[in-house]
Amino acid sequence: MHSRNLHKNGYPMGRLQHVYPALSEYIVKAKGGRLSIDFANPKAVKTLNAALLAHYYNVPKWDIPLGYLCPPIPGRADYIHGIADLLASDNNGHMLTGKEVKGLDIGVGANGVYPIIGSQSYGWAFVGSDIDKSAINNCEKLIEQNPKLNGLFTTRHQTNKQFIFKGIVKDDDDFAFSMCNPPFHKSAEEAKRGTKVKTSNLARNQKKRGARGIKYAGQANVNFAGQANELWCEGGELAFIQQMIKESVQVKNNIAWFTCLVSKSAHLKPIATSVNYYGATCLKHVDMGQGQKQSRFVAWTFR
Repeated sequence: MHSRNLHKNGYPMGRLQHVYPALSEYIVKAKGGRLSIDFANPKAVKTLNAALLAHYYNVPKWDIPLGYLCPPIPGRADYIHGIADLLASDNNGHMLTGKEVKGLDIGVGANGVYPIIGSQSYGWAFVGSDIDKSAINNCEKLIEQNPKLNGLFTTRHQTNKQFIFKGIVKDDDDFAFSMCNPPFHKSAEEAKRGTKVKTSNLARNQKKRGARGIKYAGQANVNFAGQANELWCEGGELAFIQQMIKESVQVKNNIAWFTCLVSKSAHLKPIATSVNYYGATCLKHVDMGQGQKQSRFVAWTFR
């Protein structure tokens, strides 16, 4: 994990229970007496997220509606810290902090995790956009219930599903960056298969670690998978990113750096081809890693 990632040394379950007592219900003992949770249990994962956001990010009241994506906090934090390094590279290596640094989270979801982590880690101001009005409503509820987010997190509803930036970015906007965790499946069926594999792997890994007191789910919980727009789109991840690159030309004066997660390394070459075709002056590829999982994001600019 990134050197500034607050979660690089694991989860301090004892302290998390103290800050967020509801987590106690889901605590189990693994090998060597280490405290853990059942990561195949959606309720346990959501409660752990709430505890982490309360303990580290000044958000004591966090929740998401049933059926919405519950993201892993450490990986999301790595993306934020990677963007901080990207901005610092344009500032003689000095970190940019404060609400004058504005970020746009494309597809903020109901969880609002990127704006939460970014605003509380660096003081940045965020706009979160989404095509799902219910997701926007939940983010606004989070802002209302958690005073530390006030003035640092606002939302905009994308009413036209055909566009990513159009209708969201205003003429007078000046964003230091945009960020996005794009839907990576090509269909609902592919998304369901991926969720089943993920849940099965989580349960198997928990058994290997010797966690006790856990009931293992035989099938993936669809509600743990997220909403359709969070998981899949026509053409999948590559088509979405290529559309984003095409649209970025129209708002290049409003956004300094465009960034996006890329789940498949095979997509990097066609992404580079598209970025070059549309005349970006720089393309960067930043690797990230959380344990055995490898991830990355790309960043391009026209400046």
